[in-house]
Amino acid sequence: MVQIAPSILSADFANLGKDVKKVSDAGADLIHIDVMDGHFVPNLTFGPVVVKSIRSYTDKIFDVHLMMTNPADFIEPFVHAGADMITIHLECADEIPTLISMIKKHGKKVGISIKPSTKVSDIIPYLPDIDLVLVMSVEPGFGGQSFQKTALNKIAELKNLIGRKPVKISVDGGINDITAPACILAGADILVAGSYVFGARSYKQAIDKLKG
Repeated sequence: MVQIAPSILSADFANLGKDVKKVSDAGADLIHIDVMDGHFVPNLTFGPVVVKSIRSYTDKIFDVHLMMTNPADFIEPFVHAGADMITIHLECADEIPTLISMIKKHGKKVGISIKPSTKVSDIIPYLPDIDLVLVMSVEPGFGGQSFQKTALNKIAELKNLIGRKPVKISVDGGINDITAPACILAGADILVAGSYVFGARSYKQAIDKLKG
């Protein structure tokens, strides 16, 4: 069954820890944490201190998605803050092999994310060394955007390239009860959902609806 990773970008920041616990209790499989640096994307979110402050509210996997130009400077701080997986962008300025080695050195899982304009073929050299590919189905940087249908072709292409490799496909952006079934059909393993889950009256019903 597909896994659901609520994005805390859409949570109530005044009650962030409680919201994390609520979605965890409601059936979330992972917690998706969008870290934005105001440079790689035109928005700012939060740093390792905030991640550390919510770590005690759940034992679910923390996937820390670094939307940053120079993620190398922040890998270790986020590891110490409680990240279980660190997802970097293929389009960042740092050397990808170096970043993969840094994350693995700390015993954490590695994800690589690609923007809507990035070709799937660009990620092929790194597939043997990573645990997850995050397909952005919106432009990274802001929540609440509409799903870009071109992501479905990318998911299907990735599924074919991955084959039997132990690499999961995650999709982030515009995920709701309409777009989720199409992503699952294309081959997605994880759905990142922000406003659809945190904007729902019942987190459990929203998560169950996405799982189908």
